This record gives sequence, C-alpha cells and structure tokens, in this order.
Amino acid sequence: MKRFGKNFFGVLVFLVLLALVFSLFLTPSIQENNLTINQLVQKIDAGQVKSIVVHGDTLQVTLTDGAKAVSQKEAETGVVETLKNYGVEQNALQKVELRVENQSGAQYWAGLLLPVVLPTLAMILLFWWLFRQAKGGANQAFNFGKVNIKLFSANRDKVTFKDVAGLKEPKEELEEVVDFLRNPKKFLDIGARIPRGVLLMGPPGTGKTLLARATAGESNVPFFHLSASEFVEMFVGVGASRVRDLFQTAKRAAPSIIFIDEIDAVGRERGAGLGGGHDEREQTLNQILVEMDGFERDSNVIVMAATNRPDVLDAALLRPGRFDRRVVLDLPDIKDREEILKIHGRGKPLGKEVNLKVIAVRTPGFAGADLANLMNEAAILAARNDKKEVSQLDLLSSIEKVMLGPARKSRAISEHEKKITAYHEAGHALVAAAVKGADPVHKVSIVSRGMAGGYTLKLPLEERHLKTKTEFLADLAVSFGGFISESVVFKDVSTGSSNDLRQATELAHRLVTQYGMSEKLGPRTFGKTQDLIFLGRELSSERDYSEATSGVIDNEVDSFIKRAFDAARKIITTHRNVLDKIAEALMERETLEQDEFYAIVKSFNLKQVGIKA
Repeated sequence: MKRFGKNFFGVLVFLVLLALVFSLFLTPSIQENNLTINQLVQKIDAGQVKSIVVHGDTLQVTLTDGAKAVSQKEAETGVVETLKNYGVEQNALQKVELRVENQSGAQYWAGLLLPVVLPTLAMILLFWWLFRQAKGGANQAFNFGKVNIKLFSANRDKVTFKDVAGLKEPKEELEEVVDFLRNPKKFLDIGARIPRGVLLMGPPGTGKTLLARATAGESNVPFFHLSASEFVEMFVGVGASRVRDLFQTAKRAAPSIIFIDEIDAVGRERGAGLGGGHDEREQTLNQILVEMDGFERDSNVIVMAATNRPDVLDAALLRPGRFDRRVVLDLPDIKDREEILKIHGRGKPLGKEVNLKVIAVRTPGFAGADLANLMNEAAILAARNDKKEVSQLDLLSSIEKVMLGPARKSRAISEHEKKITAYHEAGHALVAAAVKGADPVHKVSIVSRGMAGGYTLKLPLEERHLKTKTEFLADLAVSFGGFISESVVFKDVSTGSSNDLRQATELAHRLVTQYGMSEKLGPRTFGKTQDLIFLGRELSSERDYSEATSGVIDNEVDSFIKRAFDAARKIITTHRNVLDKIAEALMERETLEQDEFYAIVKSFNLKQVGIKA
C-alpha cells in the first residue's frame, strides 16, 4: 500500500508539471467580450475602436473607452481585406492602430502537438506503472527465500567491550573469538580450530545482544543480526531457504559474525512439537545444523546465538562442532551494577549529591536492561519537574517505579483503609526488624504503586547466591507480619494479605519438596517436573512418592508455616507499642526511609529473636 501511494503521487506530480508546461505555451483565450465581424465594422465606422492586435486569425480589440474585446477574421485572409469586404469606411479604418504579432515557432508547435502528446504520455506512464506493480508482486513471490538480515558495520553503530560493564568472564571467553577474526592464521598454523558456534545463555536483559555486537565491534567485521523467528513462515521450506541465504551472505562478507537472537524459537528439541518431521521449524533447524557442519576449516564466519532457555535446545545443536562454546551471563553484582549505572548515566546531567553505589545497593536482581530503564525513568522524572539535573531522589523514586509501577497518589481511599494498610505494612517491617536472618528494611510506604496498596522494601546487606534455612524461615515470618497485624489490631483480616499468603505457601512447599530442609523427610526431593517443550513452559509434575508420603509432605509444609506464623505473632503481640508507633508515622508521613524507620525501632530497644529451625 505504501508503494502504491508513492507511485500514484509520482504520476500525479508528473501530470501537473505537464499541465503547467502546456499552459506556458498557450495564450489565454478568456476575454471580456466577443464581437462578430459585423459588430467590429460598426464600431470602427463609429470611431469606437482604438487599436487591433492580430494573433493569427484572432483579433484582440481595444475600444476607445478602454474595454477589451476579441473577434475572429477569416482564415488565410488579411485583416484589412476582411474589413473592406464587410464595407468598412477607409477614413475610419485609418484612425485605428493595427499591429500584427506573429506566433513563435515554439508556441505554434506546442499548440499543435501538446493536445495529442500529453494524453499519449499519460497513458504510457499509466501502463508502465501497472506493469511495474505486477513485476514487483512477482519478484516478492520469488523473494520468500531471501532472509531479512540487519547489518551493523564496524563504522556504524559500533560497540566495544568498553561499552559493556561487568561480564568479565564472558568477555574473556569472547576475546578469543575476536583474536581469531583478527588473526586467524595464528590459530590455523598451530592446528587449532576456533569454535564455530558461541551460545550466549542468561536471563533476559543481561546483555547477550550487546555483548555480541561488542564482539563484532572489537573484531571490526560485519555483524549480521536477526531473530530466529524471522526464519519461520507459513510456507514449508522458506525457513531452510532463508538459512542458506544467510550463510551464503555471511561467507561472501567473511570474516564476519552471524548473530541469531532467541534461537530457541527454531532450535527446540525435535520430535516434541506438532507436525512431526514436516514441521517448518524442524526443517529450519535441520538446515542450520547442516550449514554449521558445512563450514570449511579455514572459514572466517562465526555463528553466535542467544537464548534464555538453553534447557529446551536440541542436543544436536549443542554438540561439539556446532555450538560447542557456551558463555553464561549472570545478573550483575553490586559492583557491576554501579558500573552499568555509570555507563547509562552518560549524557545525563547528574546532581553532585548522586551516589550510584547507593542505587546499586538498592537494586539486587536488576539486569542491565532494568538499570538502563531506571536511569531513563529518573531523567524523565527530572524533566517532568522542570529540573536541570537528575537528583538522588529521582533515582530512588525510579527504583520503585521499575519494581512496582508508578505511584498512584490520586487513588481515593477511605481513612479506615489507609489505617489498615499502615498497620499491614508496619507488621511486615516490625517482624523484619525483630527476627534473625531477615534482610534489613530500606523503606516502608503506604503509597499505592501498581497493584500494591503499600510495600515494605527489604534488601540484603551483601550479594548472596546461597540462602539458608534460617533465612527462609525469616522470610516466611515476614510474609505473615501483615496478616497477623490486621488480625491483632482490627480483630479481622482483609484481602490485602492474599499475595503474602500465596508466596508463603509456595516457599514452604519448596523447602520440603525441593530444598530437602525437612527433618522428617530427609535430604531428598519430591516430584519430577515435566516440561512440554513445544509449549515452552513447565506444566505438570509427576509424583514419585506414595500417598502416605504425600500426607507427610503436607504436614511438614504446615509445620514450617506454623513455626513462622507463631514467631511473627509473638513479635507483634509482644511489641504492640512499636507497631502502633510505626503505623502512626506511616499515617502521618506515608513513607519511612531506612534511617527514619530504624530510629523508631531503636528507641524501644527492640531485640532480635530467632525461629527454631
């Protein structure tokens, strides 16, 4: 449709230009008055004609009163002879100024040819356009097998390893790829073979695509980028044809890098989908396997791919000789997060009080994409408030916006609901401050964000990759803090605890069935998860235990929940005065920062208690 509009506009412009040219060569024929020869003779005899200008057979008449008129003489007859034939008086004719203006050759031929040529050209142009459209449709039909790749050259959109913060080990792995592309002879002379395929694995947003582009930038080679879903079409065989076209293009541009994003879209385990061996996705995967095996030993083409589901990939894709090098990208730690924030802070005027280390401490579990979004949201917030710099408060507010959603300060709630929310969040915060093993409280707020009526922000003091049973029990107790607080203060409970109860139940079940933390059941797991690969999600769990064991599991889950619930209830009932103080402060200020919260808690000399593991 876009192409049709463009061509139609071009035809229209061409016709308008021809009309303008035509108008330049033709004399306007619209006059104020038309006279017959008899009328003209009468006016000449009456002395009312001042001048006559002859243009071919056309007579342009100017009357003595200044009026204009036009008349027509006989063809191939002079104007004087025509007037005499009609009996004009000689004396009267001598008083009229006669002037003959000969038509130029260009005007003559334009007037003769343009009325014929212009329609002919318009018809030729119309037929040419119709044939071109038909040809374009035919070419499109034959171009289904061509792949729509995006080329990032070394001189445009260049990214290097300096633009990628953290990921030290993955960058070291890829430096060998860079060295091979720069100097392949060094490896080939000693008999070494560089991995033909490099698979980047990691959670979404950790920088897989960015790292691939940095590899191309460091190597200074063409970088062909496309998504695996672009191979698959509704026509069988199109995906395989596009794979062949992709590899042929990359070989012609060698040394080069092919990067296939989200390769699990076509690289999933074969035989687990619908359609059997004739499935278009499986045909595409087979062609990828053949192309990667068909590389010559000295080929300077390296295939890189990214996925966050390496568990569903076909075994043939991961065997040595194809994707035989796997690079794992983890979520950034606190040091890496600070470096990533610095990179995304380039070009943004940060205030002098901004401390990116504090922001890094408050963002555990954030991927690089999340941190980039955080910095962008902070800049938007500063611009919305007509600031010239991004402040620390803007960054802190953006953390909560990225995690929970925008603040809904305009949400109308009653005073009673506000009080319930204040005591609910005060219960979470109090239990977190009083139980051993819980993460420190960084912020408590009753300002609604996203789907949450309020929130208690707890963050660990340092990066953690392992978690103990004591810490899990502390998390369980904190989850029940809001529910117990409502029950103790209002003698009733609300729906605000539904999410807390669901998370607590799931956590207690994992402690028993996955982490082996039940003393009665011992160090073993229960249940085999089945992954239906063609749907891509874990859908069911196969029971590998008896009905009697199922009852024991339920009892152990209840035991974990009861221990955490009793500990949280004891803290809240024992320190009711602290709970009231925190809730009052939240009702008054709506938000308590870490220093403000612990100032209240320390004034009561609150001592931490443990939960029996």
